[in-house]
Amino acid sequence: MRKTLTIQGDMCDLIAFREYGTEAASGAIWDANPGLADHGPVLPAGLEIVLPDWTPPELEPALSPVRDGITGGT
Repeated sequence: MRKTLTIQGDMCDLIAFREYGTEAASGAIWDANPGLADHGPVLPAGLEIVLPDWTPPELEPALSPVRDGITGGT
C-alpha cells in the first residue's frame, strides 16, 4: 500500500483515475480509508489517504460470432 496527499478539488474517483487509470478503483480507496466519506465528495487538500494494492477484475471476453460458432436464427 502507498499513501498520497489530496490536492484542492480532489474526489475519490479522480484519485482512482490518476493513480490506477480507472475510476473503478474508487471503491477500494473508500474501503481502505475509513472515515474518508466524512469529508464529503470533494476532499480537502493535504489529506493523507491510503492507496491500496488494487488489480482490476478480469473481464470475460465478448462473444465473437466467428470464434464462438454463433449463427443466425433461421
